[in-house]
Amino acid sequence: MGDGLASNVKPAAAANAPAVPPERFATSVNVDVPVAGEGEFQPLQLGEGRVSSEGVIPVWPPVVLAPMAGVTNLAFRSLCREYGAGLYVSEMITARGYLMGNRLTNLLASSSPDESPRSVQVYGADPVDLGEMVKSLVDDGVDHLDINMGCPVPKVTRSGGGSAIPVKPRLLARLVRAMVQNAGDVPVTVKMRMGIQDNLLTYEEAGRAAEGEGASAVGLHARTASQLYSGEANWASIARLVEVLDVPVLGNGDIWESYDALRMMRATGCAGVIVGRGCLGRPWLFRELSQAFNGQEPDLPPHFAGVVEVMVDHAHRLIELFGPDVGMRQMRKWCSWYTKGFRGSAAVRGNLMRIQSIEDLVAAVSTLDPNEAFPTTALRAQRAKGSKTQTVKLPEGYLDDLNDDTPPKGPRSVDEIEAWEKALNGG
Repeated sequence: MGDGLASNVKPAAAANAPAVPPERFATSVNVDVPVAGEGEFQPLQLGEGRVSSEGVIPVWPPVVLAPMAGVTNLAFRSLCREYGAGLYVSEMITARGYLMGNRLTNLLASSSPDESPRSVQVYGADPVDLGEMVKSLVDDGVDHLDINMGCPVPKVTRSGGGSAIPVKPRLLARLVRAMVQNAGDVPVTVKMRMGIQDNLLTYEEAGRAAEGEGASAVGLHARTASQLYSGEANWASIARLVEVLDVPVLGNGDIWESYDALRMMRATGCAGVIVGRGCLGRPWLFRELSQAFNGQEPDLPPHFAGVVEVMVDHAHRLIELFGPDVGMRQMRKWCSWYTKGFRGSAAVRGNLMRIQSIEDLVAAVSTLDPNEAFPTTALRAQRAKGSKTQTVKLPEGYLDDLNDDTPPKGPRSVDEIEAWEKALNGG
């Protein structure tokens, strides 16, 4: 669905769209997609009709950096912001860990004075914890709050959390209500998946429940929890949710190139897009998105020498945030993503996985061609998440009473919280 559209979802023609250049840097699915026409798309007004005018966040381009565990910390968010992301969400933090003052949780929730708007994704399955956490975050100056209801990790769903929550719309409603009642003028949004599996889709009823409790928008990752990140995203489900809800719907799934975002919005009518795996090792994707939404043909991605410059910059930011040891360990996975598809990169990947300093990083890639252009084959290459599927683990008897709004058991001890912090992802 990400590369092609269901028969009942047709792309609209771009009004006054500039002509597509004869030689465009894009994969075959996007060679004929026009950039945005004048006035074709509008800024996302996050919170409009839900909070006062002072709390509404205008988002342009209507592009959101997806919350991703181990990825969207302050270092990467700052890179994406400089390239042009409209809204950039923190990696998810647990309510209980935050309230207990867990050091890592608080670090992941941290910001910088120049980060505006400040957006945080939270995870919690206890309304009391969520309410207290939201009050604290609002007092700390957070401008936008999102709740994760899409995490498919077995450790989470086995306890009835993450993507298991939307199966029980009354429980979802309790959690959203607790956030909205304590958020004041701060918009609250919900991110979810289509459902557990193809024969247990929950997104329509869950979306209505979130809207009914005051959510300002609903983000839909157009895959089920059982799909994980495999196959193609079902953009038709995004179009359906747009029909069902009055609040803005944000589409998530298979935004690998800037033109994908235009195709998604034209095909589904969604108010904005959420970009996840496509930007891993490619923060300049947000520059390309900004240009495409502003009616310009996007710049070419950097040659390898330019990629290395971004890698070094990113490493410095991680060191500043986490310190030299943890920062460079964090950088190792990024090196694999940044070098994906370049000739000879597989041969140096072992060295990149052992780097302990920026000097090690530069030395490891010194044998690669600095003048090599960014490979087209790397535009849609899988990064981070694989193509496997799963059988979703749920608590015994969880589906017996879908009207039950009893909060599931979440992490309580320090050890449990640390284990969940490692396991959770952006859904």
